[in-house]
Amino acid sequence: MSASTYPAWLFDDREILDPFGYGERAVNFLRRLRHPKSRLPRRVFELVPWQERIVQRIYGPCDANGRRLVRTAVILLPRGNRKTALGAGLGLLHAIGPERVPGGLSLFAASDREQARIAFEEAAGICRADERIASALRFIDYRHRIEHPKSGSKLRAISCDAGRQHGQTPTFALADELHIWPRRDLWDVIRTGLVKVPGSLMLVLMTAGRGQENVAHDIVDYARRVARGEIDDPGTLPVLFETAADADWRDESLWHRANPGLAHGFPDIDGLRQLAREAEGRPADREAFRQLHLNVWLDHSTDPFVEMSVYDEGADPLDVDDLTCEPCWLGVDLSSNSDLTVVVACWRRGDGYAVLPHFFCPADNLRGRQDRDHVPYVRWADEGFIEPTPGNVVDFRAVEDCVRDLCDRFAVQAIGVDPHLARSLLNNLTEDGLPAVELRQGWVTMAPAIKELERVILGGQFQHGGHPVLRWNFDNIQVETDRAGNKLFSKGKARDRIDGAVACAIAVSLAAAAPAEIGRCPVTLIDAPGW
Repeated sequence: MSASTYPAWLFDDREILDPFGYGERAVNFLRRLRHPKSRLPRRVFELVPWQERIVQRIYGPCDANGRRLVRTAVILLPRGNRKTALGAGLGLLHAIGPERVPGGLSLFAASDREQARIAFEEAAGICRADERIASALRFIDYRHRIEHPKSGSKLRAISCDAGRQHGQTPTFALADELHIWPRRDLWDVIRTGLVKVPGSLMLVLMTAGRGQENVAHDIVDYARRVARGEIDDPGTLPVLFETAADADWRDESLWHRANPGLAHGFPDIDGLRQLAREAEGRPADREAFRQLHLNVWLDHSTDPFVEMSVYDEGADPLDVDDLTCEPCWLGVDLSSNSDLTVVVACWRRGDGYAVLPHFFCPADNLRGRQDRDHVPYVRWADEGFIEPTPGNVVDFRAVEDCVRDLCDRFAVQAIGVDPHLARSLLNNLTEDGLPAVELRQGWVTMAPAIKELERVILGGQFQHGGHPVLRWNFDNIQVETDRAGNKLFSKGKARDRIDGAVACAIAVSLAAAAPAEIGRCPVTLIDAPGW
């Protein structure tokens, strides 16, 4: 078993089995093609050695009956390493080449019409570059289709935004840039269609993505385990050029390791150096450079609030017993009936804060919610990280009981609650003399709260105990920034939950607004300006 997923076999002299010559046949077909952008004489399709070995490894190994072993190839390459040309060539191998079957269907699938058109136009350009090939085909450009009338074979481009694609029975499918597919519906349709015919092939060609709650991460993570030998699956071929998240992104030796095309002049090394210089002073550009050019799989958000490796520095366990008489502030984020509701207790610790979250969700259909959000709600509930309340909506009485229990246990100074959905809770708490205050989640109130929360996380002064649900919430955050530089939390996708992060911001802001010196027990209600 190997700890590395790097495809070293692409660069050594290890023999690639090809008992029936299908690997060599595929290479020869590609070399007979012409590419309109080729630098070689007569615009011959350029297939560099490591690409040739990928093709040989996909098509060479077969069983005793001559059936190809590889059914899924997962190829992770940074931008500029000519993924599109390789994918288009392999699509043509199945549509008009020796892998063609009568009436066969080759699919180029992508996130949207524009992305799908890229691979299709690459394939059409290759065909039109050779009059012998072009004359034998029918091009239906407005429908993104190429047909081979003699055999009935077709090549089509489809996308996630083109409605339902059920009924497809492809013999070859290219999943292009899977990391940006908005949902997995099309993936599932294609996968179930491929198994209808023998000898089909799924080719995943992509750059590194973000987050763990998506189909691309699932596929790449499975490929990693195959590459490491943790899973014995000869039907999956992993070709993973990626860089560790903690690697020095400025190290040019890593650039060459992640970009095998650099040895052959692509992508442009001077262009990469310029991007790296610009990224030195611009964090967003640095993240894009790491993801797109070094294949570092980043955390979820496209505009992250903080790097999760920095957030994880606060995972030390929290000694709650030591905080019994310390001043405490509560942040409450009440959800709509079916989502997460959160109560966060917060204490000041030196120049930072410690937090203890309490999550609630409806108990009914807990597994269905798990399938919807693609996170382990059932396990989290079993381990006590989420409290399921009876029924199919959150029981706000359980939330109120939690707040009252925290007030009994700790020296609670203030309870910040957004009045939206919480008017009854606010009234009940204030009638009993508990220090509940309204906090509306707008720019005026939340921007200072988020700024303070960002400060302590980046400074390594935010202790959260490694609570997995809270981490997931922080991982989901995207940031909206106004012209004055004020930040507001938003969700990355409709299903993403950030409720715990919002409740933390509320609690931290209340703690930050309190006087520097505040007595321990008994409880003293503070005056929090601005709330």
